[in-house]
Amino acid sequence: MTPTETKAIVTLSLLSAFVDGEKHERERAEIKRIAEGLSQADGVNLPTLYQDVLMKRVSLASVASELQTTESKQLAYEMAVCVCDADGTQSEAERMFLADVRTSLGLDASAAQFSRQAEEIAAVPVAATGAAATTATTTQLPSAPAAALPTTASPDSAELDKSILNASILNGALELLPETLSTMAIIPLQMKLVYRIGKAHGYELDSGHIKDFLATVGVGLTSQYLEQAGRKLLGGLLGKMGGGMLRGLGNQAVSSGMSFASTYALGHVAKRYYAGGRTLSTQMLKDTFAGVMQEGKGLQTQYLPAIQEKARTLDAGKVLSLVRGA
Repeated sequence: MTPTETKAIVTLSLLSAFVDGEKHERERAEIKRIAEGLSQADGVNLPTLYQDVLMKRVSLASVASELQTTESKQLAYEMAVCVCDADGTQSEAERMFLADVRTSLGLDASAAQFSRQAEEIAAVPVAATGAAATTATTTQLPSAPAAALPTTASPDSAELDKSILNASILNGALELLPETLSTMAIIPLQMKLVYRIGKAHGYELDSGHIKDFLATVGVGLTSQYLEQAGRKLLGGLLGKMGGGMLRGLGNQAVSSGMSFASTYALGHVAKRYYAGGRTLSTQMLKDTFAGVMQEGKGLQTQYLPAIQEKARTLDAGKVLSLVRGA
């Protein structure tokens, strides 16, 4: 893929991030931070692209004209879909935008099928029972509703730790796969992990509360997807297919990616938060998450063989089943 095509794909992803006009300021700040953090890629000045998108100096037509190959057009569309679905199912504005993207890129019906697959992943409820997911709220976390359940015994701390580690390894493995849907699956799997931890401590959480929890500790949904996919794209990892996709990619993908560490940190901060009766302040949550995130980054190298081995067993065609079954 040429630098021009890479730049066009990143630009389209940023356009997708802001198409519904409803991004919270903290999410915008995270996207800006990511753009600045990824700014060293060859031929792609992400801070400038970020400003171009916000100031409406780029258009869908101009981006589409820079994508020449079928592969780059398909990858651009897939990333746009996943950005729109990262924080939940698509809004009407996002659906209209993606339809315009398909038309502008001249994509066939298979592109619409990909959008449906992404929507199915985004719509999977946090509870494994299949109950309908609750619409996200804008209530700040300390006052967000989380119904307490009667509990008869304290949860097994060692079992929760094992569950957090397994989820971290799985999400680290998903980051090694080149398919865009694999990257998208990381967020709903993180939400399901928080749900299970809350329930173990006697709280029946809805998806709105979990999204607020992630945002409060500093994990934006759209921004996290952009960071994960952006690093893979700029590293030449997205879109590669075939049995040799893991050769030589493991160290680069895991060291540059954040999925293992962010999942590890989310799990352990959630464990402390719900075990303590949801009494930690917003600042304490942020500080605790930052500290455990550093711990998680340090553990990535230790668990890299397990992450790579897990990646070899994953079937990218069964991502939806994986998310549903978590």
